[in-house]
Amino acid sequence: MFGKKNKPTIDKDQLELVKNAQRRIKQKKRLYYHFVLFLVGAIVLIVLNVVLGYGEDIILFGLNWFVWAIGLWAVLLLIHVFNVFVTSRFMGKEWEQQQLEKLVAKQEARIEKMKNKMKNEELLMAEAELAKEKHSDAIETPKKQLVTIIAAAAENNVIGKDNALIWHLSDDLKHFKAMTSGHHVIMGRKTFESMPKALPNRTNVVITRQDGFSAENVIVVRSLQEALEVAKEDAQPFIIGGGEIYKQALQYADRIELTRVHHNFEGDTFFPEINTSIWKETDSKFHAKDDKHNYDFTFIRYEKR
Repeated sequence: MFGKKNKPTIDKDQLELVKNAQRRIKQKKRLYYHFVLFLVGAIVLIVLNVVLGYGEDIILFGLNWFVWAIGLWAVLLLIHVFNVFVTSRFMGKEWEQQQLEKLVAKQEARIEKMKNKMKNEELLMAEAELAKEKHSDAIETPKKQLVTIIAAAAENNVIGKDNALIWHLSDDLKHFKAMTSGHHVIMGRKTFESMPKALPNRTNVVITRQDGFSAENVIVVRSLQEALEVAKEDAQPFIIGGGEIYKQALQYADRIELTRVHHNFEGDTFFPEINTSIWKETDSKFHAKDDKHNYDFTFIRYEKR
């Protein structure tokens, strides 16, 4: 068995060379034909003029017509030579294709530039719309509720004994009243029972799990979360005690208004330890003891970090 002979293959570059050689051959043939035609024509003119004497008396612009004829033929031949060797080489189909590709590339670049410009304008419009929406949201959204713990504690964190205050500080009571008036005050049942009645000019919210508990001018709830839900329309509800409620409130509170009484007391109710990695002191005001105040104390404000 003899294998089939493989046909020779010509790659793209070789094919282009062949086509170019064929074009050059055709151009040279045309030039040869024109040259032959020029020689024949020149011979005819010479015969007419020299042998037959035709046109010897014809003078154009001071020259014999034969000179003009030969010159015309020479010009035509030069034009043809230029067309074959220059124009067809540098301004042929390849040149036209290159020019077309350049124009297409320029047009594509222009279109891409216009697309980018339109895309940038769309992005700017989208950003402006987003900023407008954010601004609208900022106007419509109410300010964050500032849940505040307010308390008075001794140096050893004692806040009471036998469900009663241990000290009486006139300016501290005024401070408490000024800050909480007009707001919700949230407290445990024992703290409420330590007071003669509900605090006036405030919405009293009492937390208890005792069934059937009720009191005048009081809203009764069963948890701190429920109490905060009741006070959700208040921009700054206050949590006023006692010890267990303060401990629960630390995770919900944004601020602590603490009156630090600079003395150690015995007691059974305590304010929780303030973790300074969570709470930052932002303000303080010291008050020295006097005839109305038996102890030095300081108003201290803490903000959650």
